[in-house]
Amino acid sequence: MSHSLLNRPSPPTAARGRPGPLGRIARVSFRRRGLTVLGWLAALAVAVGLTSAFGADFEADYSVQGSESKRAQDLLGDRFPTQSGDTVDVVVRADGGVSAAKADVQSLLDELAAVPHVASVDDPYATPGGVSPDGNTLVAHLRLDVVNPVDMPIEDSERLLDIADDAENDQLEIALGGQSIAFAEQGEIGSEMIGVIAAALILLITFGSVVAAGLPILVALFGLAVSATLTGLIAAFVGVPDWATSVATMMGLGIGIDYVLLMVTRFREWRAAGLDTETATVATVDTAGRSVIVAGATVVVSMLGLFAMGLSYMRGVSVVTIVAVLVVMAASITLFPALLGYLGRHIDRLRIPLGRRRQVEVEPSGHVVPGRGWVRWSRLIDGHSVIATVVGLGLVAALAAPVLGLRFGFADAGNAQETTSSRQAYDLLAESFGDGANGPLLIAVDLTDGSQAALNRLGTELADTEGVAGVTPPQVNETGDAAVLTVFPETGPQDAATEDLVHSLRDDVVPAATAGTGIDAMVGGATAMSIDSTEDVAKRLPLLIAGVVLLSMLLLLVAFRSVVIPVTAAMMNLLSVGAAYGVVALVSEGGWAGQLIGIDTETPLPAFVPVLMFAILFGLSMDYEVFLVSRMRESWLRHKDNSRAIVSGLAGTGRVITAAAAIMIAVFAAFVPSPDVMLKVIGVGMAAAILIDATIIRMLLVPAVMHLFGRANWWLPDALDRRLPQLHIEGHPEMYLDRGPTPEESESRGELAPARV
Repeated sequence: MSHSLLNRPSPPTAARGRPGPLGRIARVSFRRRGLTVLGWLAALAVAVGLTSAFGADFEADYSVQGSESKRAQDLLGDRFPTQSGDTVDVVVRADGGVSAAKADVQSLLDELAAVPHVASVDDPYATPGGVSPDGNTLVAHLRLDVVNPVDMPIEDSERLLDIADDAENDQLEIALGGQSIAFAEQGEIGSEMIGVIAAALILLITFGSVVAAGLPILVALFGLAVSATLTGLIAAFVGVPDWATSVATMMGLGIGIDYVLLMVTRFREWRAAGLDTETATVATVDTAGRSVIVAGATVVVSMLGLFAMGLSYMRGVSVVTIVAVLVVMAASITLFPALLGYLGRHIDRLRIPLGRRRQVEVEPSGHVVPGRGWVRWSRLIDGHSVIATVVGLGLVAALAAPVLGLRFGFADAGNAQETTSSRQAYDLLAESFGDGANGPLLIAVDLTDGSQAALNRLGTELADTEGVAGVTPPQVNETGDAAVLTVFPETGPQDAATEDLVHSLRDDVVPAATAGTGIDAMVGGATAMSIDSTEDVAKRLPLLIAGVVLLSMLLLLVAFRSVVIPVTAAMMNLLSVGAAYGVVALVSEGGWAGQLIGIDTETPLPAFVPVLMFAILFGLSMDYEVFLVSRMRESWLRHKDNSRAIVSGLAGTGRVITAAAAIMIAVFAAFVPSPDVMLKVIGVGMAAAILIDATIIRMLLVPAVMHLFGRANWWLPDALDRRLPQLHIEGHPEMYLDRGPTPEESESRGELAPARV
């Protein structure tokens, strides 16, 4: 970029006053840049060492503590361990009937039984319901010695798949199903690298310089390397699901690049205003760095809201993501100024030819003049604020409308790609044994005070229940104090009728059948567990929303010293999240929108996904609000003109926010090609949310509504004004300019004008 300046002030040699804490940190990092870089390398080495010595594997418990499905799981685990482990379904279809292919089937099962972690194999010919009514299909169950599917090593699951592939021939069709098989088939697609490449292209277009574009990526990747290494150490103290690393990577990479993007932009502005490299670095961190800290704090507050859900795996996701955010925040205020010590003078080197770029213009006051296009857009909204508000609200409402049809539940193999073995096994089971074969219910029975007659009566009552396709004979453990019955619903695991059946069994059938018999029966199994989890999360969601919204509003109240701005920000963020939910609901329907991203069937949404999306999106939306309003407040304190503050703030940050949003969209969208339906939905939902938030919300609705409110935007009761701490989120930019603050500006800040050094 050319730095031909208009009315360029003489370069100051030092700030006219003492920088704040962040500015002082930046100065030390700049002057001791070698030690700072070595310190970060040492931190990475320590993280690697600690994780190697004390790290643990991923672990997640999706059961609901105190629920009936959890009690059933615990009973089976204690007294019926062969029924508590994960299972792999081996589905075989033979053209001439499975009885004629018994030798080949037995050879297949023997080979599968030799794979590590396969504890036992059911004999499908001797198991009731093991052979389909037409005699052409059978299902055998491999009982694993791992309870959680993620604990099954991928290489062992892949070995099972290879054995099945080798055993197939013209007469035998073989497919393996189960969650451990689905995990093995998901594989890796390098989503992180796709996001980095896309972000690099966007930064090159934004800055036109390889050096300026490379700094945000370098800082974000280094911070991500440290935080990702610490994940194993965190797993030693709290249960962390395997997909938590993907979420933390999305957040760490996205906001790390965004935060440094904001500061690179501000650094170039300070350089254009005439500051030397060191002073420009200190000024950047002392002004834009404050916005980064507040923005990062809102993300942390949002992620802390996940603790209110009372779910162990959510706590793990929260901690891993918070660590990623804190590390990139630390890198932004220490590693970034250190790198500027090496590269700051060359910030615009290695320029790429992207056409004619706008020359930087500087006002006589030393402030950079915003781009003319953004100024025109800001003034257009100023002149048509009512129309802009109506149009913005209409667009958000239209996008949010599909959320009314959103269906909660857990996706299963029926939603996987048709080319996968798990999907093929699902379809074969449904076709040959009925839809309910893919979602059996396990009835765990405590026989301590019961009898065989009571157990048989329970089985009869279950079989006679409407909606039940069949019930296997009771299996009693060796000690005779526990039994398990398998109930096959007539409908699939995602069908609403299956959920109704679970409630009917729990509320009516089982209590009536066991009354006065001394036995205790509980409805469990994967399907019942997913129903319990969905209902539990939905019940806790209001706690999350209320807690995150209130804490974020309190943080913004202190940061901007205004009552109206936090309320407006909260309402706008809720609109943004609602629109994102609408997009997710639309693609989950499996229609034209879903097919664009590889969702071919109607797919329920796990209830924890909207919870996770809310926590992440609310925090990220607050980021853009902080970027935007901090520049508005800076102008408001200079001129006390609301309209001018909104126009200049929007014009001054529009380019940064759109570029930052484009990077976030690219990072999130990189997860859309994932074969994991959950990651696919999270990726598209959050990419859509950022697009909506950065365009309709931040660039249209927020400034339009603030124009309507007028000077009330900056109102704060005197009682609060006296008690709230002064954060000065906008910093003290006048300290670094030749023009000192006016008496009115100093008075508005409640401080004396800084003296010249």
